[in-house]
Amino acid sequence: MRSITTLDLQYAHRFYGFQGEAQYLHGHSGGLTIEVEDSIEIGVNMVFPCNEIQKTAWALLKNFDHALILRDDDPMLPAILGVYEKQGIKNGSPTNQMKGVAFKTELATAYPDCRLVVTKETMTVEGMIKIVYDLLKDKLNIAKITFTSGVNAASCEYNTNNIIDRCPLCGIALSESGVCKKCGYRK
Repeated sequence: MRSITTLDLQYAHRFYGFQGEAQYLHGHSGGLTIEVEDSIEIGVNMVFPCNEIQKTAWALLKNFDHALILRDDDPMLPAILGVYEKQGIKNGSPTNQMKGVAFKTELATAYPDCRLVVTKETMTVEGMIKIVYDLLKDKLNIAKITFTSGVNAASCEYNTNNIIDRCPLCGIALSESGVCKKCGYRK
């Protein structure tokens, strides 16, 4: 069975090297759906609490919300960083309250202080799905991810091979030491 949650993301990007309207800097409202598959946890009668899926995902994915997403070879990137430096916001601003956890993977690097994500590939809906899966595959038993952005949409299904030890009282993943971060249950 699956638990399903959705997240909304507002972001700006462009398709560097693309011949068409998307080569210009523009913004989107994106919708991300994450489907988590597992057995139903008997004590809580659910696969995984949807609000916990959101918390787990949002900790990393809020880096994409109200952010600029550029490919690492985009010549606009140094210019943007130069402007941020002149403004004094490259290393953060007191008003930047939406910072996620910084990350660096093969596909993307998040710079939360300057609300910037730099990607290896062009940030398409398919590219976003690859990045999300890469970030969350070890944290959730992801069965399917769907991402919509404007009129564009894509989805990908995955085999769920993770064995995630979950709390019998609230259903969330236990820490490496077997403790529930939410209710304190110890295995």
